[in-house]
Amino acid sequence: MQMETRTAGGSGPSDGSTARQEVPQHRRKRRNNSDDAKPRYFLPKPGTSLKNPELGQELAAEGEALVRSFQSNQHFYVLTVWRAVAEQNGGNPVIMKQIVDPKAE
Repeated sequence: MQMETRTAGGSGPSDGSTARQEVPQHRRKRRNNSDDAKPRYFLPKPGTSLKNPELGQELAAEGEALVRSFQSNQHFYVLTVWRAVAEQNGGNPVIMKQIVDPKAE
């Protein structure tokens, strides 16, 4: 394994390859609402397929969904519900996704 050493005035790697451009650290991060998402877990309704999915029994947690899916040799669905909302970004409207709490609906 060969390590590359750069000096303050250096122009990049000495092997003739082009140095990768560094990404600026001050870039704005896009707000991501997926951290607030509360997924719901479902087994498929009996007699349905992946081409025509229908939600069957809801399970309490991912672990339970994994075990039940394994025991019954079938897939399971993870559902997250979102709503499109308009927000102002300066003077421009931007469409963002907002998590929907199924208990509040």
